[in-house]
Amino acid sequence: MAKHLFKIFLSVSLLFSAACTVSAQQKTYCNPINVDYGYTPFESFTEWGKHRATADPVIVNYKGDFFLFSTNQWGYWHSADMLNWKFHERKFLRPWNKTKDELCAPGVGIIGDTMVVFGSTYTKNFTLWGSTDPKGNKWFPLVDSLEIGGWDPAFFTDDDGKFYMYNGSSNNYPMYGVELDRKTFKPKGTRTPMYLLESWRYGWQRFGEHMDNTFLDPFAEGAWMTKHNGKYYFQYGAPGTEFSGYSDGVVVGTKPLFYDTPTTPQSDPLSYKGGGFSRGAGHGATFQDNNKNYWHISTSIICVKNTWERRMGIWPTGFDKDDVMWTNTAFGDYPLYLPSERKEDGPAGPGWMLINYKKPVTVSSTLGGFNANNAVDESIKTYWSAKTADNGEWIQTDLGSLATVNAIQINYADQDAEFLGKQTGIYHQYKILSSTDGKKWTVLVDKSQNKTDVPHDYIELQKPVKTRFIKMVNIHMPTGKFAISGLRVFGNGNGEKPTKVKNLIVLRTEKDRRSAYIKWEPVDNAFAYNLYYGTAPDKLYNCIMIHDFNEYWFKAMDSQKAYYFAIEAINENGVSAKTEVKKVD
Repeated sequence: MAKHLFKIFLSVSLLFSAACTVSAQQKTYCNPINVDYGYTPFESFTEWGKHRATADPVIVNYKGDFFLFSTNQWGYWHSADMLNWKFHERKFLRPWNKTKDELCAPGVGIIGDTMVVFGSTYTKNFTLWGSTDPKGNKWFPLVDSLEIGGWDPAFFTDDDGKFYMYNGSSNNYPMYGVELDRKTFKPKGTRTPMYLLESWRYGWQRFGEHMDNTFLDPFAEGAWMTKHNGKYYFQYGAPGTEFSGYSDGVVVGTKPLFYDTPTTPQSDPLSYKGGGFSRGAGHGATFQDNNKNYWHISTSIICVKNTWERRMGIWPTGFDKDDVMWTNTAFGDYPLYLPSERKEDGPAGPGWMLINYKKPVTVSSTLGGFNANNAVDESIKTYWSAKTADNGEWIQTDLGSLATVNAIQINYADQDAEFLGKQTGIYHQYKILSSTDGKKWTVLVDKSQNKTDVPHDYIELQKPVKTRFIKMVNIHMPTGKFAISGLRVFGNGNGEKPTKVKNLIVLRTEKDRRSAYIKWEPVDNAFAYNLYYGTAPDKLYNCIMIHDFNEYWFKAMDSQKAYYFAIEAINENGVSAKTEVKKVD
């Protein structure tokens, strides 16, 4: 009865409200990226529930467009702007390939005018594919069976035209590289070692959620090579794909193969996202946009229904004046500028803050223990679920007072999903309403006619709106219950920014210099902190977002170097000034 009365009230009230439209020229995106992720194709992975899954992404810029490949998607995407992605159905396995892994951890490269694609394999009979028209989904075998094979492959074409393949996925053996003949694609010589993990020195390489090397030794995987300013930046993922600390590291050399050349590992990860809503930034690839700005795409984790339940994120990347390679993941799951808006020395995003963290939530119904506040706790691992997927189920967040709303991200969760493998033709439909008093409602977003699959939908409003309440009303789910892991509202709370953090203390242990206990005086009006660190005072490139607590057990250091730290406080109104940089020997 209550649901029926709400529908009548909603219909009447909307007659007196004016709808705001989403931005016609969207300037931002938000991680995890919003593509139509397929569902796991493996029945054995669904004992705790069927779910979407992909990882190990590669983006290449081919003739001005971005092409995205990732694990077991039965096709690939392309985009002109890194926002709107079109999926192309394509099976790359041949009849003689006896596996369900449809391009697991694909290797993608460009040689001359041809894009090449190859899937992970331990066999000798996978096809190396080529295309000069990937937008048209036209492919041809370059080699019916690339006998060299390789798990987690990657390709690199040097400035002199020489073509290289890298691969490796092991907690015992190093990553490898080899030159391939451009015509026959046979190896020229044997594979040579590129890098073997050194977790005894680099704390972040230790296996486990708490970097403690229990259970297993760390894995190195997901090779990638980037050349910049005459140097070769070999990238690799570590220590394990199921952890918040899943990262990409980088080793710098003077040649594309490292067997006879000095190399320098960068002490800290290239891409690291250890805190916040969407965690993890490992096993990825680096690419350039049409303005020659660098970006890094990598794997982010959910890992609730299965270890391999994962997503993808894209981060601004580059090189500093000293040729140190960096990736900016600070506020990496807040709105970020698209390539068309990114300035070389400018901010990564517009500075819109999360304005509904742990704010009051009301819902139409609740399934079991999937409680309403799970949708605003900044953890992609937890979610609220309604009892049904019926038209009219809803979730409402109270911002606490009038606030400025610029954008909204909707992260759906998989509760009682029914699909296996890649699905096409499925879609979400919903409306988002706003109210200043919780009584009179205005339509902000109307996707009641949407026919696309948007599991991490992100809406940038054409004009900011001042409101207190945001309500999302379900119309149609592609499968399962109406469930949300993150209803995230971005803008500004129009109050006071947090004050500057005081008394940052870093206690580095003598027993294990990879680790430290970090503590600081809590800021009364802050709900989170960004802890920045690095091995030079002007290179604090890595960042950990820490919610609620004023302490952190930090275990990611290079045992042989001094470290530098700074911290800032965060609330819905903005960010405090950073503390002075603190050196810790």
